[in-house]
Amino acid sequence: MPTDTEQNSDINLISSAPYILVVDDEPDIRHLVKEILEDEGYEVAVAENGIAAQQSHRNRRPDLVLLDIWMPDLDGITLLKEWAEDDGLPMPVIMMSGHATVETAVEATRLGAYDFIEKPLSLAKLLLTIEHALETDKLQRENQGLRRQTSHINEPIGRSPVMQELRKHIQRVAAHDSWVLFNGEPGTGINIAARYLHALSPRRERPLVEVNIAALSKENSARELFGFEENNKVHYGLLEQANGGSLLLYDIGEMDPETQRLLHSALSAKSFQRIGGEHPVQLHVRIIAANHHDLTQRIKEGKFRKDLYYQLNVVPIAIPPLREHCEDVPELLNYFSNYFIDNQNLPYRHFSLAAQNRLRHYDWPGNTRELINLVQRLLIISKNEEITVADVESSLGCIMPQSITPSGNIPNLDLPLREAREQFEKHYLEYQLRLHHGNVSKVSQAAGIERTHLYRKLRSLGIDPKKLSE
Repeated sequence: MPTDTEQNSDINLISSAPYILVVDDEPDIRHLVKEILEDEGYEVAVAENGIAAQQSHRNRRPDLVLLDIWMPDLDGITLLKEWAEDDGLPMPVIMMSGHATVETAVEATRLGAYDFIEKPLSLAKLLLTIEHALETDKLQRENQGLRRQTSHINEPIGRSPVMQELRKHIQRVAAHDSWVLFNGEPGTGINIAARYLHALSPRRERPLVEVNIAALSKENSARELFGFEENNKVHYGLLEQANGGSLLLYDIGEMDPETQRLLHSALSAKSFQRIGGEHPVQLHVRIIAANHHDLTQRIKEGKFRKDLYYQLNVVPIAIPPLREHCEDVPELLNYFSNYFIDNQNLPYRHFSLAAQNRLRHYDWPGNTRELINLVQRLLIISKNEEITVADVESSLGCIMPQSITPSGNIPNLDLPLREAREQFEKHYLEYQLRLHHGNVSKVSQAAGIERTHLYRKLRSLGIDPKKLSE
């Protein structure tokens, strides 16, 4: 029986070159364009008419389409209307025609076509237009991920031995195409490590599509991952949007049982069917999974499939919590201070040596994400150029106004550590909830704790946000 590594080793045989569909009813043009594009390193499929284009588009999502306008069965405008989704076309389309009118060109542009090229084709212009279209599409996809504060980070930060070893490990793994399972606490920077892995991999010129499983509704998670076919129309899922690149499945432990079943089947067969579809779609992605849970415990509880776990866990990579490399705290403070000062026009401030030492000895329950939020908060609220220990203590919630905390008391320091920590966490979270009028999302951002983890923490401590909303 093959091992999991052997089972996915043939992924290396799949081309990660952009996949272009050429649709034209003139055989000479089809074959000439195909030969030239293949010489340029593209993967190419051809369709001789609209019906064939429909089927090819259904079988596999192209990265770009060269589409003739006038064809005997279905014209290019009809295909554009059929392929268009609510937010535009799912891939760039370049129209080709020797007899198009201005009205036709305007209509094609309105429907989302990237450009319009007249026949006879200038091959130099065609190649340049294709290159620009693919680059524009790549930039648009990358810009969708720039909403995260950490998206500007190119690699895991830190000079400590543990972080140096992490970077070396990722560099070694990146050269191979095996599936990877990142493990780490919330806020440790798994997404940064995954982007670093993808950027060093042979698939780096192709998309990295990130999806937070916990953010998907159970009703629609399978449709969003695998896509669906409805009313004779194809809606590409995230697996196909990551075509040729990598798919980061974040918080994999939150995946519902039915989607786990479908994903296990897809990974086993290297293909899947869209929801409501009838034909298999080939799997053309590298799977990078990320996990905050103890999956072995979830397997024992019947909440996660053992066979799926072994499929994903080909190369496990552990991301250390910040408390295990606290010597990197000064470097992180400096890095993020400079980032916010340069990019958000915040006033220049620096952490005193005493403040840095205090933060080096803090246990960082929210990890690097908590540190990022702390830096941003202190740059905004501090009154002096130097951020002091008192500023840090106040921002961490160690000094809480009696008018806000339920009892006005700090945790009893004579208690065992676990009980003292729980008491402090309860005071701290109640303080933050009152400060933000019971808004859990804002508390999540302020504390640097992932929202799903925060909800579990509130339940375990018996805190009702609604009672602290006034």
